[in-house]
Amino acid sequence: MTELQERIAHLERTIEELSDVVARQDADIARLMRQADVLIAREAERDAAGTGGVVIGDERPPHY
Repeated sequence: MTELQERIAHLERTIEELSDVVARQDADIARLMRQADVLIAREAERDAAGTGGVVIGDERPPHY
């Protein structure tokens, strides 16, 4: 009986730890989604403004 109680206690602790990990991952995913949204919006603004760099034909890079 004691062995079963120890195993249950261990499993409960493991479940709590995994729950904490999942909660942290959820927060990280939400933060990354917000950052991606900001970057997508910024890139859309840049495209609309027409300030993106475009290589034309056989143009040499500026470091040549």
